[in-house]
Amino acid sequence: STDDNEETNPLVNNGTSEDRTPKKKRGVSFSDAENGDGDTTPPRRSTSGSAGEGGYGTAQPVQNGGMPPVVVVAEEVSNLPPMYATDGPGFFPEMDSDLIGSSPDGGEGGADAFQHLSLNRAHSLLRMQHLSMVEGDDGHGGVDGEEGQRPIRPSLQKTQSGFWEDAKNLTEGTIPQSIVVALCVGTVCGVAAFVYYSVLFYLLETIWHTIPEALVIDNWGENAYVAWIPIVGFGMAILTGLTVVFLGEPGDLAYTIKCVHEKAYISMNHVVPMVAASMFSILGGGSLGPEAPLVAICAALGGFVSRRVFKQRNRNVVRKHTLMGMAGALAAFFGSPLGGSLFALEVNSRFGVEYFEHTVEAIFCGEVCLVVFRGLSRLPIQSIWDIAEPKLASAGPLDVITGAFIGLLGAGVAACFSALHFKVMGVLGHFGLLDNSLAVWRALIGGSVVVILGMLIPHTMFWGEAEFQTIATMSPAADLEHIWPTSGLIGFEMDTGWKAFLVGVCKIVAISATVAGGYRGGFIFPFFAAGAAFGRALTSIIPGIPVQLACLCFAAGINVSITRTSLASSIILCYLSGEQQAMPGVLAASLVSLFATSYMPFIKTQIVRSDLDSSLFYMKGQDKHITDSYRNLDEALNKA
Repeated sequence: STDDNEETNPLVNNGTSEDRTPKKKRGVSFSDAENGDGDTTPPRRSTSGSAGEGGYGTAQPVQNGGMPPVVVVAEEVSNLPPMYATDGPGFFPEMDSDLIGSSPDGGEGGADAFQHLSLNRAHSLLRMQHLSMVEGDDGHGGVDGEEGQRPIRPSLQKTQSGFWEDAKNLTEGTIPQSIVVALCVGTVCGVAAFVYYSVLFYLLETIWHTIPEALVIDNWGENAYVAWIPIVGFGMAILTGLTVVFLGEPGDLAYTIKCVHEKAYISMNHVVPMVAASMFSILGGGSLGPEAPLVAICAALGGFVSRRVFKQRNRNVVRKHTLMGMAGALAAFFGSPLGGSLFALEVNSRFGVEYFEHTVEAIFCGEVCLVVFRGLSRLPIQSIWDIAEPKLASAGPLDVITGAFIGLLGAGVAACFSALHFKVMGVLGHFGLLDNSLAVWRALIGGSVVVILGMLIPHTMFWGEAEFQTIATMSPAADLEHIWPTSGLIGFEMDTGWKAFLVGVCKIVAISATVAGGYRGGFIFPFFAAGAAFGRALTSIIPGIPVQLACLCFAAGINVSITRTSLASSIILCYLSGEQQAMPGVLAASLVSLFATSYMPFIKTQIVRSDLDSSLFYMKGQDKHITDSYRNLDEALNKA
């Protein structure tokens, strides 16, 4: 997909994507033990280059834990001080473009000696170099006999000055600015979520209940009712494919995460395709839900408000506001501001919250969005499942051990799902069906599996938020909320442990087929529903395990293995079920599944963040010097 050209991006022009990449002749180059592509091959040190005619500065040794030398290349930046720092990483959306320097003489100090590195890493290294200085340090480990440099004192970026001064100026990255932006983003995302939710559920009711009651029941024979499932299913599959072909790539959860890491925002040109594709996917009964589309939509809105309304340029500050939008979407959708917000933060990484400095502001925005969305939709903020009565009154050590065991089983199910899904994707790729020009055929293939399973086992249709209750309680199929007719083709009822296991397996297959078919949506609730089915199957084998614990722990084990959200999944499951005493066991299941699948990443864009050393602090003491250096480097990069 092609992102929109942002005015705030100093590296983006009106040309093609190739025009955006700085030329090899000029730029900033670094020698480091890790290059910009993540390759850990130790690069060769630059041994040549002078400040003479070539205009290339010499390497400056760094007194900071043995960091390799930094080489500043290009005559345009010759006026920069040898020790360069910024007041935060600059906002460069094209973060994966590398600035590669080369020596003019082509000798030993040639292109190989000037290792390339991504811009955010460049800023980080320069900041660390600046931080290593003390008053009078000349950067070579000695003391400058002349004036020396004033020390730079790092302070928390969120509290740069006094509260009223930061509030008056809405100083970038400060607490007052975060409060104002969170209120704006939370309100905008709450309204957007309400509109999406209202349209979706109106169409669900109309297509799956109103129209059949008006046109089918009195005109078709009862045995023909089941034909409504393939009529709607295949029709929506075709519309989903046409959306991708004519409106463009909608993106998905993996793409959203990729954008958070690389650009800090999601382009608005993905919003309309995502709305349309996800609507048709869900209306067709696919095993994906509205959570991921809402995350992508609200993330785009958060970044848009940050960049266009508040004119933010700092990459990490824009990312904060994007994460606010993501947190708001999930907090509003789940009805759990803490669990939903944490999910939006955890899902970007494979092991915990790496964008930790944005946690509090994201949760605050989640609260705001929750109030707006639930207020407009008049939905209560409460649990939605009642798995068994009475609820768990307490928890003991055995519950924690049991939860850990079930979490391990859930990790095994997730591993089987992952292997199956990648095999299916490989087959589709072999036949060239992953090309968006063939999106309609791809959707029909995935939709065929969804429709067939739905006709045989209606419990596998839709995303599972409402179906979870029916599955966990083994209630009659007539209680299924969305699908019609609920009896399906053979009148299937989930009334035994074996049938519960069958529902779990078929739900996993349906999820894979839905994703492989190019449908758009989230798989959080679908995995929850599959986990509930496997949990009921387990209780039929080991009756001593409480039903609530079995269903919730299995759901957590599967979902955490795929999404890597151990904290959020535990909170959400216990909140939605009203089973607070199940938390120790569910958390144990989540943690065990997280550890067991640490080397089995499903979402490939969940990568390690790269700007930790420049994310928290604002440099005080040489503010004007830093600002001038920052401006000079921006100008040099633009020229390059």
